[in-house]
Amino acid sequence: MFCSSTECKGEEKVTQPPGDVILTQGQTATLNCTFTTTYSNPDLFWYKQEVNSFPKFILTRSRYSADNSPEFVKDRFDAELKDSSVPLMIQDLHVCDSAVYYCALSHLNVLIKL
Repeated sequence: MFCSSTECKGEEKVTQPPGDVILTQGQTATLNCTFTTTYSNPDLFWYKQEVNSFPKFILTRSRYSADNSPEFVKDRFDAELKDSSVPLMIQDLHVCDSAVYYCALSHLNVLIKL
């Protein structure tokens, strides 16, 4: 579904600052992601995309859960879900961490019919 911001009600939105983050090996990177949603328990996701490859799932955060992909261990890749942001922290940077990182927002609608 496509709609402009004036047409959408309950708009879901994710924003990442533009531009590159340039750091050296061993430092800690903090990649920002802010969001707006009408849902009380959204799921936020981070993905890593290397050149000529598909995006790889890093982690997901919600109000009640926190899961990391086995490839991206929590001691190096972590995020804390706040009211309207979920910054990704990458500790002890390696050269292989160079990539494009994407933040995404989702929600699950569950209908239980009795």
